[in-house]
Amino acid sequence: MRESNSIEFKRQYTTDIKKEVMAFINSSGGVIYVGRDDEGNSYPLTNINETLTQISNSVRDGLLPDATMFVKYETDDEGITITVLEGTNKPYFLPEKGLKPSGVYVRQGAESVPASYEQIREMIKLTDNDKYEAARSLTQELTFSAAAEEFANCGVAFSDNQMRTLGIIGTDGLYTNLGLLLSDQCAHTVKFGVFSGVKKGDFKTRKEIDGSIFKQMRSSFDFLSLSNNLAATFSGLDRIEQYDYPEEAVREAMLNSIVHRDYAFSGSIIVNLYDDRMEFVSLGGLVPGLRTEDLFIGVSQPRNEKLANVFYRLKHIESYGTGLRRIMQYYDDFEIKPEIMATHGAFKLTLPNMNHAKPFRAARHQKTQHKAVLNYLRDNPFITNKIVQDILSVKQTRAYTVIKEMINEGFIIKRHGGMDEGEYILTE
Repeated sequence: MRESNSIEFKRQYTTDIKKEVMAFINSSGGVIYVGRDDEGNSYPLTNINETLTQISNSVRDGLLPDATMFVKYETDDEGITITVLEGTNKPYFLPEKGLKPSGVYVRQGAESVPASYEQIREMIKLTDNDKYEAARSLTQELTFSAAAEEFANCGVAFSDNQMRTLGIIGTDGLYTNLGLLLSDQCAHTVKFGVFSGVKKGDFKTRKEIDGSIFKQMRSSFDFLSLSNNLAATFSGLDRIEQYDYPEEAVREAMLNSIVHRDYAFSGSIIVNLYDDRMEFVSLGGLVPGLRTEDLFIGVSQPRNEKLANVFYRLKHIESYGTGLRRIMQYYDDFEIKPEIMATHGAFKLTLPNMNHAKPFRAARHQKTQHKAVLNYLRDNPFITNKIVQDILSVKQTRAYTVIKEMINEGFIIKRHGGMDEGEYILTE
């Protein structure tokens, strides 16, 4: 026999023998002969039972996840034969080193060598069912200051038990990728670009936000709030104030980008701000089987179910499948609507700037007020200036302007009385 991809010789016990066991478990299995020299010649052990105890303890205590079920030991008069089967929960690693090349070994020819990061990622992908958020995080040195603060602000416990329940810590006691996303060490970011005009040209402002996605969520919304200008128009003597974008729509759009993006890709969430619109671009198209039109009837299949559950527990999202419908509702009184574009690898949501087309906005606001008056008259015999003030939440002068506009357009007529106490009815 010679040392090969499946055979290893050891003269005696050394602390590194667990690396050889790990290399076989992470590869296709193999056999380790303890009590043979490098050429395979017999090199009898002086105390076989003591050596067997040392080896079994080293494997049991020195590898994660538990590898003992894949290792069998046999003894004879000269040495120990260790038969190692291929593991089912790869990668197995040295707990003091973690999931990095110095802590993960594989078999390569007749040697046990450190695995590459790509090999480690591939093993995780194959054994963790390709669910990114449930897979073991390559980085295990994680801190959660931002997450602990967010949970505390929302009145939710953030204990080890809660972290296990939510999937931040896996069944093997290791942090998952969900834990990595919520941790202060999260490597994903949100990038902002503020442009002059309505086309990509000169940047007015650039910004990138990193850290825990809770930090990204709050800092992103703060930045967008500063960019959400308040504009005023006048209808008669009444001042009408309106933000460029409904704050609730901006919040929903930002949450949608954070909760539903594909974190298996390293690219950032991109938010572009133009004079006439705000664009949210995130990696990962629709979940297979869904179409764009399905989103508007409440169909929901979260890509990151555990992450969505965390945000649901913290009451940042109300229920699955309602965010985009609510965004559309904020634009009910506007002809221009939010747009959705989904490709195989990306998702873009565009919010129109409500203040960009000012003349149209004022006209639309007027029509909305007329509609409210007509709806009232359909259920009541008449309306007065005071009633118009109440249902439109406007002052007396604006109520009179609305009444005058509707008389001029032929919707209503005055039945009797003066401007203040007059009664108005629908035109027959």
